[in-house]
Amino acid sequence: MVLGGGEADGTGCALTGRDAAMDAALGALYGGGGEAGSRRTSGARSAGLGGSAPNVARWLGDIRTYFPSSVVQVMQRDAIERLGLAALLLEPEMLEAVEPDVHLVGTLLSLNKAMPETTKETARAVVRKVVEQLEKRLATRTRATLAGALDRSARINRPRHHDIDWDRTIRANLKNYLPEYRTVVPERLIGYGRAAQSVKKEVILCIDQSGSMAASVVYASVFGAVLASMRSIATRLVVFDTAVVDLTDQLDDPVDVLFGTQLGGGTDINRALAYCQSKITRPADTVVVLISDLYEGGIRNEMLKRVAAMKGAGVEFVTLLALSDEGAPAYDREHAAALAALGAPAFACTPDLFPEVMAAALEKRPLPTP
Repeated sequence: MVLGGGEADGTGCALTGRDAAMDAALGALYGGGGEAGSRRTSGARSAGLGGSAPNVARWLGDIRTYFPSSVVQVMQRDAIERLGLAALLLEPEMLEAVEPDVHLVGTLLSLNKAMPETTKETARAVVRKVVEQLEKRLATRTRATLAGALDRSARINRPRHHDIDWDRTIRANLKNYLPEYRTVVPERLIGYGRAAQSVKKEVILCIDQSGSMAASVVYASVFGAVLASMRSIATRLVVFDTAVVDLTDQLDDPVDVLFGTQLGGGTDINRALAYCQSKITRPADTVVVLISDLYEGGIRNEMLKRVAAMKGAGVEFVTLLALSDEGAPAYDREHAAALAALGAPAFACTPDLFPEVMAAALEKRPLPTP
């Protein structure tokens, strides 16, 4: 706060009421020395969250009272990172007090193995709330965008009348223009197939579950569930660190997928791609999406050879450095350049752009990189 609140601030002004309470909440996190949620109207500045769960719970209530949700989420994230409060999230009453968001879900997933049984149900409820919010935001647009891409990718040359793509048909038959009749004779019809009745494309999401990829894991799990709900797309979801886990059979519930991950650990991209490659049965109709910061702990040359082999067989290969709203993380630039040289440029993708990226991959057209 610019005005401060005590003599040490040198302004000669004292905060009172709501202003003092807001200053105390900020000082508890960004100052030092006292108790969270304390109320002061005068005297020396004192703040600090310490290690007390009651103090932290009170402070969480304070910031939700005085600040909008977007600010609350930032302050919670700062408290977890700056003051080492992750352990307190293992207590049910603490989880009930926090404002759920993607970053909190990532923190809970990283604590999953240490979480006591008394906390797990509360943690699942918090995660489910965030997942439902994301699905509401992303699912409808994703299904609509990809359904259109699947219809366009299923073009046929003997379409029924209502399936004819007249724009492409006219362009394909311009050579048959008859000036005397001022018309084009459509010797070759181009149209759309009906993609909804059978599987037309296969998508493999290969997700790096190292700790730095937490937000990407959350979004990818939600998108995986959305894709799996589309009958015309066969979706497989694979997570990896130095081991590989196939979570495809849990895609009907992204919360189960998330609790099946284990954030942290090393990285072996080559092993993960080897597994994905073994599951490809129709290369020309398959899209592989690798979501990773590309810090490879396995065999670099073998990783690149696998990508080249998949692309050579007709697989559409997409490399996302992150799937989140935060831009590109730190990543291995050498590996990113090597993949770009193979025709698989690596870039960070926001959740809102992801449907367009997938639509382009399904149609085998250039990706809309940011």
